[in-house]
Amino acid sequence: MATPAALPPLPFNPGRVRSYLARLPLFTRLVLLAILAFWLLELQTIWSVVQWGALIPDEINLGTMYRLNTYPFIHMGFFHTLLNAIALTPLLERFEAEHGTLTSIALFVGPLSTLPAGLYLLFEKVILHRNTAVVGSSVWVFLLLGSEAIRTYKSHPHFSLGPYKIPTWTSPLFACVVLSILVSHVSFLGHLCAIAVGYVFGLGYLKVFVPPEKVLRWIEGKLNLLGRLPHYVSVDQKTYGRYGVLPTTNANNNGNSTPMSYLGSSQRLGSE
Repeated sequence: MATPAALPPLPFNPGRVRSYLARLPLFTRLVLLAILAFWLLELQTIWSVVQWGALIPDEINLGTMYRLNTYPFIHMGFFHTLLNAIALTPLLERFEAEHGTLTSIALFVGPLSTLPAGLYLLFEKVILHRNTAVVGSSVWVFLLLGSEAIRTYKSHPHFSLGPYKIPTWTSPLFACVVLSILVSHVSFLGHLCAIAVGYVFGLGYLKVFVPPEKVLRWIEGKLNLLGRLPHYVSVDQKTYGRYGVLPTTNANNNGNSTPMSYLGSSQRLGSE
């Protein structure tokens, strides 16, 4: 009797994936759940979730300002959803671990969604006079990459590419260009706007939007959030300290770079 052929090993360890997902903090879980929920809603044909929540320049008015917050949660199809979720999860998880759950909610529901959207609307509608709609959480992916690039630049100003030394802060721009070349129907302008806001955030100019630590402690104590909410990251539990803390500068820096993972894309609904 012939011995059945052994199955090839999986390219990843399922146990490690489960362990990683089990450790995700609360806000990261809620974002992924919202992305999944909007994708499931889009499967029905009665009501178009994309048309309802996309960032469409001509559809923005006082009654549709919710689009400034809904567009990162909405995607075009399964693979768009999956790739963006994979790209976003480690970046958002690290951000929440550094800054806490309440700060993450305040920033991503507020300026880290609305500022890239406002900048995109300014260029797309006012300057370019176009009406290209965008959706996708890659706005947060590129924003967080922009912020991380600025922070990394403080300790590793350059990375080597052959004989050339390239400033570390340019890495999200290279990723944006490469992604736009390799993947069709991505919003190059939308990604640039996200990177620009990420740079400003990384430089510390958006600290005004960060809730005061005393207020966060009062809310957490009053509502006992740490005791009531599993996976909640309190203001006193953060891994790397308060907003704006930068990596320690290495005096013997040789310009080594930090590897970058695959990026999701913001799907464009209209044509240019």
